[in-house]
Amino acid sequence: MRRFALGILILVVALPVLVSAQLSIYLDPSQPIDKRIDDLIRRLTLDEKASLLSTTAPAIERLKIPAMNGWNQSLHGIVWTKPTTMFPVPISMAATWNPQLVHDIAAAIADEGRAINNLWPTVPGKTEPGQQGQLVTVTANGERLRHNGLVYRSPVINIDRDPHWGRIWEAFGEDPFLASRITVAYVKGTQGDDPKYLKLAATLKHYAVNNQERDRQKLNAEVSERTLREYYLPQFKAGIVEGKAQSIMSSYNALNGVPNAENKWLLMDVLRGEWKFDGFVVPDSGAVQLLVTGHQKYKTVEEAAAKTILAGSDLDNGAYAPALPKAVQQGFLTEKDIDQALHRVLKVRFRLGEFDPPEMVAYTKISPEVIDSPTHRRLALRSAQESIVLLSNRDNFLPLDRSKIKTIAVIGPFADFAQTGPNYTGLASKFIKPLDGIKNKVAAGTEVLYARGSGILESDNPETSYAEAVAAARKADVTVLFVGINEVLEREGIDRTSLNLPPVQMELVRRVFAANSKTAVVLLNGGPVSLAGGGTNVPGVLDMFWAGEEGGNAVADVLFGDYNPGGRLPYTVYASDRDLPPMTEYDITKGFTYMYYNGQPAYPFGHGLSYTTFDYTNLNIPNRLAGNGQLNVRVDVQNSGKRASDEVVQLYVHDVEASVKQPKKQLVAFERISLKPGEKKTVSFSVPAERFAFWDARKKAFVVEPGAFNVWVGASSEDIRLKGEFQVTTR
Repeated sequence: MRRFALGILILVVALPVLVSAQLSIYLDPSQPIDKRIDDLIRRLTLDEKASLLSTTAPAIERLKIPAMNGWNQSLHGIVWTKPTTMFPVPISMAATWNPQLVHDIAAAIADEGRAINNLWPTVPGKTEPGQQGQLVTVTANGERLRHNGLVYRSPVINIDRDPHWGRIWEAFGEDPFLASRITVAYVKGTQGDDPKYLKLAATLKHYAVNNQERDRQKLNAEVSERTLREYYLPQFKAGIVEGKAQSIMSSYNALNGVPNAENKWLLMDVLRGEWKFDGFVVPDSGAVQLLVTGHQKYKTVEEAAAKTILAGSDLDNGAYAPALPKAVQQGFLTEKDIDQALHRVLKVRFRLGEFDPPEMVAYTKISPEVIDSPTHRRLALRSAQESIVLLSNRDNFLPLDRSKIKTIAVIGPFADFAQTGPNYTGLASKFIKPLDGIKNKVAAGTEVLYARGSGILESDNPETSYAEAVAAARKADVTVLFVGINEVLEREGIDRTSLNLPPVQMELVRRVFAANSKTAVVLLNGGPVSLAGGGTNVPGVLDMFWAGEEGGNAVADVLFGDYNPGGRLPYTVYASDRDLPPMTEYDITKGFTYMYYNGQPAYPFGHGLSYTTFDYTNLNIPNRLAGNGQLNVRVDVQNSGKRASDEVVQLYVHDVEASVKQPKKQLVAFERISLKPGEKKTVSFSVPAERFAFWDARKKAFVVEPGAFNVWVGASSEDIRLKGEFQVTTR
């Protein structure tokens, strides 16, 4: 009996070893990932290899390779055929100055993306190509279900060099350090914290110097290496080195004469050589063909495809699959070159768990119940609240005292309008518009009057519309105006021609304010908007950007004082564009951003007011610092008012004695803190010297020269509360 039992035991123990031995190496999760990939590649034909370098790579049944199922967008929520949670747009996320919150937003979005991927394999149907090269699942009843892949083309981290850029709403502001911190948080939230598997694969875009829509598919940006290293590349470096992003998209434009889809210096020397990037590079949609039709560098797509592969590109929407086998036959590249690109693509797919049993991948257990869940909706509300910026508040006009308001007029083309966002925006199951939010917040018995007042760009009958708005304003104790700009004026493919409100809305502001001086203006916008010439005398101005599905409730919370605004501007709001360089100028030292602009802005970078006040005391900085040392700064911040609130403590540095032109001031650290009335906190910053170094073109390295440095601590780039100085020594 014992002998029989022992025999069974031996059989049971040996069985997993036997099964593992029978597995192909690439299907064996116990094997090293690179060994698995090499084993799979050697089993593929050239045509199969090329097919796998497509974002819509088909399944290869004989090798149990699943379809790649395309790519998707997740800028501020999953883009899908059904509602998902719609968060505030990325520029709003940057306005929170709260990287941890952005991490949590991205993690929630990624949970919904995984849940969608987990859900739809259970839906019977077939896959076929959809719009923009993505695959769609077609169910038995004909319903087309897009976007169930695991590679996401977010975040957009191009820097907001020029306020006219049409895609500012997609990005994280004008400052490379702020953008870097938000980028790292977003990427980590998206990809998850599992040491072996990715929740989703994040794609940084568009690499690099892509912040102009006009002629973007063929323009050439002339930029010095110093400007690249100091201004255009830091957030990309942070996203790769710290965030470990697994995908990066090269941009359409050329950089110093070389199109980025085939820019070996960008893709190989910097990205893989210096930053040790181990993911895959995807040219922007159609960029390979544009080397033929746009930049006109090559005569055939086969040659263009080969050149991009040789320069470090790996995956394409559609050009590679048909072109690369022909390119090998024509001698433009070898099959080994294709293997190298395929290895990088497959490595990400293996890390997404596509080749392992689902039970081994924790993310396959994320339930569809997270999609558009109450928990995520609460996070959307908090995100919108934290992003709202109080731009001006003369004589403490805000917050409004609802107990004293019997009648309130809500006016403007955005008051009763669901401004969700342009392209790359999903669906919301319930979108709270500003008018809805105010109705939800006013005291019982308060009369809420509504008048549209004007269109966004025009009105069918402007005098009648203005008259209705003026009449409502005159009847009301208080008026709130919701104005701004939408995707007609700023989006992918369109740069703005003016920084002001459209004239029809500016006239609306003037007329309503003349009818009722107790008027607050709330801006809804993706990029900076100036109220010069019409709204500068309004006592209260808020910027809520495009605040997502809970934006209406969030702005009502701020207007009535249920939430104390703590958002800060992630860009400069210029009074006009009269003093700005032309958009074709890529040298920011000529007058772009808070670092080099010499005029007086309407609102400076980092600006944002509160319903309380803060005192800054006891600045502590070292007298001397070694050139490779760390700057340690401490400051006490106290809430000296009567309301609990957040404050964003900002630290700026200026190299007084640099041998090259330096920014007037440069953000090197910040922290958003919460303080109760009377509460004091000591804020400590540890700043590596590299943050205030400059790129030495001769040494090809970042250096910190000996000499004096100014230190400023305050509530914005202009609202400096404490100043100090330290000396950098050679040792």
